[in-house]
Amino acid sequence: MIRSLAVPTLLMALSACTQTPSTASDSGQGLWPVYDHALRDAKYIDLTHTITPGMPVWAGFGTPHFAPAVAARDGVEGLRAGQAFTYARQGFEATALSLPTDQLGTQLDPPAHWAPEYPGIDEIPATYALRPLVVIPMQQQVARDYGYQLQVADIVAFEASHGPIPAGSVVFVRSDWSRRWPDPSLTRETRFPGVSLAALRFLHEQRHILFHGHEPLDTDDTPTLEGEAWLMHHGYAQAEGVAHLDQVAATGCLVAIGFPKIRGGTGGLARYVAICPSRWPFGVSIDATHDAPLPLADRPLRWDAAVGTRVR
Repeated sequence: MIRSLAVPTLLMALSACTQTPSTASDSGQGLWPVYDHALRDAKYIDLTHTITPGMPVWAGFGTPHFAPAVAARDGVEGLRAGQAFTYARQGFEATALSLPTDQLGTQLDPPAHWAPEYPGIDEIPATYALRPLVVIPMQQQVARDYGYQLQVADIVAFEASHGPIPAGSVVFVRSDWSRRWPDPSLTRETRFPGVSLAALRFLHEQRHILFHGHEPLDTDDTPTLEGEAWLMHHGYAQAEGVAHLDQVAATGCLVAIGFPKIRGGTGGLARYVAICPSRWPFGVSIDATHDAPLPLADRPLRWDAAVGTRVR
């Protein structure tokens, strides 16, 4: 069990940051010690599905379509209107994306998805960027009952073993549903793992979390999606389509949250990255990756019409 992200060094680093902005800047401290002492050697785990044309999407929205970007008019970079930009001729390529919805894959649902009186994706505050992460497992219950919905009793039992869920944290519910991704039949299921309305109310009203997340593309399998309806109409966001929760510690990790700032957006293509202590067996550390410059690949990207994306 991991209860903290290098707590002693993190607290030491934070104590160095309790200065006025000018003093912190002059001393070269600020928040940099947090990175040096706790985040530089941490393990980073991507919890996000890759967006592809064949990914599971609710049939009511349709499917995504990718294509090479083309010149909008004659004369652009020596092309005729409709001709594609290529590495050979223009020295660059780009992709034209036809996305039938902003509800795709791994998401951050703002409350405006259901309730227009609450914030859209562009109105989500910057304070969502980094939070403590809690992962509540229920994969064993799901193995016995595929349509299992997280209950308050599961949360209470979790806290008995791991301690109280921190206020302001993000809670992801592990069901292992995402292991079948990108099986298109996932979107046709009428029973799937979910989170009960009682559990959602407990997490928000009793534990005061920031938001919860789940692996399926809906919160629950009730006819009215009662959990999602309650969340949205009470000003709460949620994560959907989260992946790789089997690689994350139940407690002690952080989650970095990124999403495009689409004006008036009612859904968010999101990326979640868990940040776990350096001794955690999963993930990659900064010093173990070649991230600047990024490494050469064995094969260049090329457009594959059969797949509908660039591949190597």
